[in-house]
This record gives sequence, structure tokens and C-alpha cells, in this order.
Amino acid sequence: MMITPKAVLFDLDGTLADTAPDLAAAVNLMRTTRGLEPAPYFSLRQFASAGARGLIGAGFQISPEHPEYEAMRLEFLSNYENAIAVHSQLFSGVIELLKGLEKLGVVWGVITNKAERFTTPLIPQIGLESAACVISGDTTAHAKPHPEPLLEAARRVQLAPSECWYVGDDLRDIQAAQAAGMVSIAAAWGYCGATEPTHWKADAILDSPLELLELVRGKVLQTQAA
Repeated sequence: MMITPKAVLFDLDGTLADTAPDLAAAVNLMRTTRGLEPAPYFSLRQFASAGARGLIGAGFQISPEHPEYEAMRLEFLSNYENAIAVHSQLFSGVIELLKGLEKLGVVWGVITNKAERFTTPLIPQIGLESAACVISGDTTAHAKPHPEPLLEAARRVQLAPSECWYVGDDLRDIQAAQAAGMVSIAAAWGYCGATEPTHWKADAILDSPLELLELVRGKVLQTQAA
């Protein structure tokens, strides 16, 4: 049985916000400066939740063990930081979802593996500044799939982890939620990487932000009627 949430916590890239266009642009700038054709957008999009490792791997077919990887990672991050919110925007239905949660008295926050140097400028530019908490990839000593970022978010909203749902579009999000003792929701509207959400063993797989709102609303109304 899924408990009624007192807080719904979200991954950022691919869950609340479609940031793939700007992330892909950072990779393609690297390609064009090397005299290469830009990679097709949809060949990069699915890796947007995988950070520099996934995007550089998709754009150049190299892994972190490659001798040039670290310099390329720094170049990618610099490109992205310089154009962080050109085309990034919230997914359709997210504004309605967040307003709906607030009307239901359910707290919401953000937990991302994106470093704070990127999260801090991006959050207000895409309309998420009213989040109850924002946990970045370097806020704690560990990043997802470790549970510590989720546990820190629960502490900041002053709730037990068991009173929270965590929503994300990557297997690491589901693993982190399970390790933290939170209800895990797979955001199938997001990027989802190389594996299907049906293989993640999430508590629920949802196809849209508004479907999530209806699920939460149903739980809240059920609790109120009890």
C-alpha cells in the first residue's frame, strides 16, 4: 500500500524540467569546435539524466577511462554553464502539478545530481524557486543512487522519509528512493536512459505529471475520508 505523501520530492532533469536541449547543445558545441557535425538531438536526449558521463559518451563514444575524458568533461560543463537556460523549460503539466500539490497541503522539493553551481542559477530561471528544499549533487557527501540526498531533503522539510514520495526518470532515482525508505515513482514522461522503467521495480510508473497529481489527490482524499 502506498502511503499518503506529506511531501513529494522530485529529480530535476527529465522529471520536472526538460533540460536536454541545453545539455545537448553543450555537447554539440564541443563537436563543432572539433570540426565534426552536430550529433542528432534525439541521439543525445535519452542520456540527459546521465550527466557529463552519459552525454560525452553519447557524443564522442568515450568513457571516463579515456585519457582525454577529464578535459572534455570540464569543457562540457563550461559550455553548459555559459548557456544553462536557453531552451530549458518545465515539462507540460508540471506547473499544474506543483500548484495542485500546494493546494492539497503537500510539500514539494527538488533533489538532483546536478552540482550546486548549475542548480542555483537554473532553478529560478525555470520557475522552481518556491521549492521547499533544493538538494544538489554536492550538497551531501554522496549523490544518487545513495540515499543521503533524499534523507537530507526529508530532514529539511521536517518529515520522516516514509512520509515522502520521490519521483525520477532514472534507475538511480528509484534505487535512491528505495534505499531511503520512500515511495518510488518512475517518471515515464522523462528521458529514462537505456533501460525501460518497467524493469526498475518502482512503486508506480506514471506517464504524465498530471497523472501524478491525480494519484496524490486520490490518496489525500482517501485519507481525509477515513
